[in-house]
Amino acid sequence: MSLNTQTISSLREQLSAGDISPADILDSLAENISKSDVGAYLGHDLDCAKHEATSVDLTKPLGGIPIGIKDNINVNGQPCSCASSFLENAYRAPYDATVIRKLREAGAIPFGRMNMDEFAMGSTTENSALGKTINPHDVCRAPGGSSGGSAAAVASNTAIATLGSDTGGSIRQPASHCGVVGLKPSYGRISRYGLVAFASSLDQIGPLTRSVEDAALVLNAIAGHDSADSTSLKQDVPDFTEGLSDGIQGMKLGLPKEYFGDGIHPAVREKIDHTVKGLNSAGAEIVEISLPHTEYAVATYYILATAEASSNLSRFDGIRYGNRVENPDDVLDLYRRSRAQGFGPEVKRRIILGTYVLSSGYYDAYYNRAQKVRTLIRQDFLNAYEKVDAIISPVSPNAAPLLGADKDNPLQQYLADIYTISANIAGISGISVPCGAITSETGSNLPVGLQILGPSMGEQSLLRVARAAEVIQQS
Repeated sequence: MSLNTQTISSLREQLSAGDISPADILDSLAENISKSDVGAYLGHDLDCAKHEATSVDLTKPLGGIPIGIKDNINVNGQPCSCASSFLENAYRAPYDATVIRKLREAGAIPFGRMNMDEFAMGSTTENSALGKTINPHDVCRAPGGSSGGSAAAVASNTAIATLGSDTGGSIRQPASHCGVVGLKPSYGRISRYGLVAFASSLDQIGPLTRSVEDAALVLNAIAGHDSADSTSLKQDVPDFTEGLSDGIQGMKLGLPKEYFGDGIHPAVREKIDHTVKGLNSAGAEIVEISLPHTEYAVATYYILATAEASSNLSRFDGIRYGNRVENPDDVLDLYRRSRAQGFGPEVKRRIILGTYVLSSGYYDAYYNRAQKVRTLIRQDFLNAYEKVDAIISPVSPNAAPLLGADKDNPLQQYLADIYTISANIAGISGISVPCGAITSETGSNLPVGLQILGPSMGEQSLLRVARAAEVIQQS
């Protein structure tokens, strides 16, 4: 078996035994990247990674394992463009994000910059200003987004594992569309220091991997309190691999009736139902629950997220850093033209919407009201977790969309996030695990993901359920 197709745990065994070296893994990845037409990478520096590999401690938990990094996470000395023309060739990170420091402390090697929707705003990775990423399972389809490059790289065997960010489903949705595991940890579980902010109260970094065990291994490395991030919680970090295979006998799993309406593609529903039956057979009790404020989630999310984006992206003004137009007439002309040329259509759309909902006369009607609904949505989940240990749902109503399908209808893309955004609003943990594939009209097999949602700081039990679902899929 080629090294680039293996799991972290398998490679770690070989590295520990001295059968392979980190350079062997890097060479295997580089060879496959050169042959791939998926477009998952914005760039990679093989020589730099090999140099770093010479000094890694192979006794560490991730010793010698290359990890791909989404292009909105700072790695010292590397470009961090957020797939935007505004930062292309204009910014190199002067420091490591906390998750990168922690990866290095665990022996991992950051390798490559993964494509994404510009500033993480999008659901298909088609909003990248720097290149197109396609779905490895069907060249006519999108990989999902905004962490589309991170998911496509793992699915196409051009990465062993990657980091992504999830603001409204941006890890789980591309993981589902590409057939890999994608974990969104609880808000505050992982430091956001060094992550370029989209919506600060919603953003969370997490891993995309080939297996649930690999996701737990990466989570072990990057979780923990960080004094550099005021939203980082002081919580003990358990060994997330512990108890993975203990089974789910006696656990209660909730099916929210609001997530199983008419909007789901029948073939997707069939795959979810099959896995739910398997979880029931494995000893879990399946309970119908209600999350009554789900119908307000999309509107709430797109008010809160765009408001925070408007504030966060105001720093990109053509003066402090990033691309700057030449010969401006005055300061206002500099702002206007730099931002007009630097930002893509979707980023502009969200900045405008966010500025509107925060503006005088509309703040109470939109932003303040959305914050109140956010509290109601969070309470829905708190009430549900009094009855169940985890919640089961689809990740997306459909499999991967055709490239360009919703180019002129951004609202349709927003609605496709209906099952994922509530987890970010509530700050809880979530994961996408492959649960089969459906056949498209062109004959390709398109992956389907099962979403499992756990309470805040409930990653251990969440991963147990995810591992049980993975076993069902493999049997």
